[in-house]
Amino acid sequence: MSTAITVPNLAVAAPSQRESYTRAFTGLFLRDLYVLRRELGTFLIRVVMNPLLFLFVFTYIMPHMSGGAAMNPTAQMAGGGGGANFGTVLIPGLMAVAIMFSGIAAVALPLAQEFGVTREIDDRVMCPLPVAAVGIEKIVFSAIQSIIAAAIVFPIAYYVPSARPAVHVTNVAFFSAVLVLASLLAGALGLFIGTAVQPKQIGLIFGVVVMPITFLGCVYYPWAALGGIRWLQYAVCLNPIVYMSEGLRASLTPALGHMNEPVILLMLCFFLALLTWAGLRGFHRRVVG
Repeated sequence: MSTAITVPNLAVAAPSQRESYTRAFTGLFLRDLYVLRRELGTFLIRVVMNPLLFLFVFTYIMPHMSGGAAMNPTAQMAGGGGGANFGTVLIPGLMAVAIMFSGIAAVALPLAQEFGVTREIDDRVMCPLPVAAVGIEKIVFSAIQSIIAAAIVFPIAYYVPSARPAVHVTNVAFFSAVLVLASLLAGALGLFIGTAVQPKQIGLIFGVVVMPITFLGCVYYPWAALGGIRWLQYAVCLNPIVYMSEGLRASLTPALGHMNEPVILLMLCFFLALLTWAGLRGFHRRVVG
């Protein structure tokens, strides 16, 4: 069966059809927004718990431990970042992780249920929208969740460390572009994972795929710090999380070494286009298959 994707061209659609598409898209979005509001407590716990514990242990407890630098590996790690404390290194990386996990949780996990035995996805695709537009709505809504998650994590990452991180936004337009592209990219990654993996295997993906790309995504260290391991520095360039972390690092902590800004934007756009295409293709195949 063909898996061609038909994305509606609203520019040439009849006015009544455009209005129908807009109303259907908005209806799906508001429905998801209502579900998110109803499960707001679960959403906040999911977003806050991991970065809060990580920051509390590595940027509050360890700096106060007795035994000096030998008992505080984060001090040695921060020393490789031009004198920046570990909290400064962490704040953009933890925001990137919050964006990525929120995007995946908002798309991949619900898809595992919707593509399950109950086939709840059929209720969504019955609305007057092309199948691809239903997938795009999932990406857009997950991007909203990712932006909210980043906004929640930022004050936590700023105030919990014992030494206040040095954050300085020099280019608001670049920061906004990185935040939006990274959030959309996280949703596209979630759509790709949710459609490429069978529902019963979705839990395995977090251990086999999500955790490795997180630890190799320049979250806990700048990309420039990998200069001593040249092969790894080039290998991680295949990881889209690297450009989320480096983009936020270039925006929030520009004093740290980071990738070239145009390269960051280019690669975020490239991975967004690639994963959106692959995710919509898989979504169409799973819906009509």
